[in-house]
Amino acid sequence: MSNQKLDEISLSERNVGGLYRPDVNTDSVNEKKLMRRIDLHVIPWLALLYFLNFMDRGNIGNAKLYGMTTNINHPISDTQYLIALTVYFFPYALIEPASNVILRRLKPSLWLSSLIFCWGVVMVCHGFIQSYGGLVTVRVLLGVTEAGMYPGIVFYISSWYKRTEMGSKIAFFFSSATLSGAFSGLLSVAIHNMDGVGGLAGWRWIFILEGLVTVVVALLSFWVIQDYPENAKFLSEKERVFVIRRLEDDVRLSAAGEQYRKKYVWQSVKDWKTWVAMGIYMGFDGPLYAFSLFLPTIINKYIFHSESNIGFTATKANLLTIPPYAWGCVTTVAVGILGDRIGTRYYMSLFLFATGAAGYIILIASRSPGLSYFAVFLAASAWVAGNVEGAYKRSVTLGMAIGWGNINGAVTSNIYRSTDSPWYTMGHGIVLAYIGIGLICVTIMRVGLHRENARRDRGERDEVIDGVDNKNAHVRNGQYPDIETARLDKGDDWSGFRYSL
Repeated sequence: MSNQKLDEISLSERNVGGLYRPDVNTDSVNEKKLMRRIDLHVIPWLALLYFLNFMDRGNIGNAKLYGMTTNINHPISDTQYLIALTVYFFPYALIEPASNVILRRLKPSLWLSSLIFCWGVVMVCHGFIQSYGGLVTVRVLLGVTEAGMYPGIVFYISSWYKRTEMGSKIAFFFSSATLSGAFSGLLSVAIHNMDGVGGLAGWRWIFILEGLVTVVVALLSFWVIQDYPENAKFLSEKERVFVIRRLEDDVRLSAAGEQYRKKYVWQSVKDWKTWVAMGIYMGFDGPLYAFSLFLPTIINKYIFHSESNIGFTATKANLLTIPPYAWGCVTTVAVGILGDRIGTRYYMSLFLFATGAAGYIILIASRSPGLSYFAVFLAASAWVAGNVEGAYKRSVTLGMAIGWGNINGAVTSNIYRSTDSPWYTMGHGIVLAYIGIGLICVTIMRVGLHRENARRDRGERDEVIDGVDNKNAHVRNGQYPDIETARLDKGDDWSGFRYSL
């Protein structure tokens, strides 16, 4: 369907599932004030949840510096420690796609709060392990219970905001992950002062206290998390209609009550964008987990490894992880806002990959502590959710892409071996290769989406719509009784959908 013909379709004709409510007058709604109120209700709490999510999965690196592998009944070897890090990622990655479909079928307030509660309990259990077997068990359970949180939050955000707003919203909540890295080091230093309290080592209290905080937040989340715009309690009926119309105008049907159908899952599996997106997330997540799990060790043994620094303690190493994470937080927010304002995400992704590559190249080549620490800042430097239309298809695509990205954490959790200390050349080289894969895939995505948009502009994807005279329409693209039926059935394959670049 040509753009001119689409513009001729009045808004009153776009009524899907009875939710659009053309009888409701929303002229009195102040969009700017409404969206600011939605921001305050949705984003800060999600940021807190992801803050805890990332801190709980990564605090094992801080605990290790305080003797987790040695101050235990049955000491854990370096190889066993790496295996324990690895087993976390398999259930975490494999369960994510199914978890996102469950999210759409259940209320987010119920599903997300349940996940949070379960992983909080598992985190507390970390504080009572006595052997390698116990560590592996709790790491597997942590992977199971944390699975689905990140893609679930991204999908949930995409059900509230237009595509042009997604980058900054996801950046604000994702920045909490980098912020959690900074706080994790600081909290570890503070909590370790409880060493000996209750007859427990300081590293055990790190897990116990942080896990208990997560459990409390989980209980509050059931009441704090709103579900979707169509049933948000903090919105009036008129405001709900306004938000839903706003999303429909952006060609996002999730808020309009899309029903689950198996075909949406298969659409995602057969879509080339899903597989390229998996490569993009592979390029992001591999380095992300390597950085978060091993930064304290790299700073302690790599940057300050010489005899003159032999007194350098675990506490100081944990404290020095704070500035790189803080820098990463600022960079994440800035890039997200800038990406939305200039209307393209390709160049932002390119910038992030290139900056990270520069950091790891310096880490490979440098033998200077000061220069290496600077490179750590460079190494610390949303596309898929905004480029897949249809709620169920989008949820599965996010689950597959992010799940594949996360399973690569199983690889990068094994690349910084103690035998490679202090320079870790192999580890840095593998991370650099991951970044290269991300660069290639993000470019393939950009080129592919640009070409597809051009085909739709030329009318090559136009469907046959009953009663509409369109010389470009062809039955191979589908035949439908009206525009809305075509849009609902085809999702982002619909001829009127344009991908964000």
